Amino acid sequence: MRHYLLLLFPLLFSNCYQVERNCTDFKTGTFEFKYVVDGIEKTGKFVRTESLNIDYYDNQVDSASIRWINDCEFIQKELHPKNMQEQQAIHFKILSTTNDSYTFEYKLAVKDPYKKQRVEKGSATKIE
Repeated sequence: MRHYLLLLFPLLFSNCYQVERNCTDFKTGTFEFKYVVDGIEKTGKFVRTESLNIDYYDNQVDSASIRWINDCEFIQKELHPKNMQEQQAIHFKILSTTNDSYTFEYKLAVKDPYKKQRVEKGSATKIE
């Protein structure tokens, strides 16, 4: 019985850990992110306001509207989509934050009933 208590004690404290999420610090600003194209790591930049997101990557500029669901989640939709895929809205969720960066996950806002939901993760660093 004593061995069971020794095993139970650490489990009680492992559930007390809370991930830091100061999402309001990252609602607006200028951010950098890293991405990979053909095995080459590149750095992109985006500027986010309360209602817009402007991406700068590979000598291209993309703009999207943003609708905040709560302090840590928003829906992003391209303003000028070039194809059917870009017309689909994307749901972003901030998972954790540090002083100058955050980790997030994103997926299609509307699930395709014939495909498995694909969830990707990324991180961004606030530079301004």
